[in-house]
Amino acid sequence: MAITDCPVGEGPRDKLLSMGVACLSDAELLAVLLRVGLKGQSAVALARDLMIHFGGLRAVVSASEKQICELKGIGPVKYAQLQAAVELSRRISKENLQRGKILSDPDLTRDYLMRQLADRAYEVFGVLLLDSQHRVIQFVELFRGTIDSASVYPREVVSLVLEKKAAAVIVCHNHPSGIAEPSQADRRITERLKHALLTIDVSLLDHMVIGGNQCVSFAERGWID
Repeated sequence: MAITDCPVGEGPRDKLLSMGVACLSDAELLAVLLRVGLKGQSAVALARDLMIHFGGLRAVVSASEKQICELKGIGPVKYAQLQAAVELSRRISKENLQRGKILSDPDLTRDYLMRQLADRAYEVFGVLLLDSQHRVIQFVELFRGTIDSASVYPREVVSLVLEKKAAAVIVCHNHPSGIAEPSQADRRITERLKHALLTIDVSLLDHMVIGGNQCVSFAERGWID
């Protein structure tokens, strides 16, 4: 059953147009992207089944094409629609943290980094490069690893900082497990990075660890002096 087959005013699309997007449930939002369900099953019901199968909305959009397409009623077209929505969100966030913007709002930084890394199926280590006024120069995904770990080399971080003429940096990485709590290895590499950057008179402002919908800040915990 398609969304358009719902009685007028009852489908999620009509609800969105009449009441605003914020009033839609997760399943209804997902149904708008899916557009159609299956014979005898509405798009909302299909969306709800997807969320139950994967364990939540974030897990649905993080699933691989193979995982999505193994399910009845979901093919490459629906997978592409979901990925396009996720990428739009990332790009909008990127515009909000464009080059030259002064980082005066920690929540903006947190939101940006979470949108970039939260849904990755593999571990990514990134560097947000800032000038002496803490204006954004560039965000660089420097290392990619397996689902378990990523190798981080301080000398490559230092090389990047020198190349971009940055005066301060915020580093970040994600935990594909969805658990944001930093490990002892995370704390050790942070200390190594801090000392390596001090040799070139560059400040490490923070290390943010992202897992699922959570973000842990080393600075907020007092782990970066």
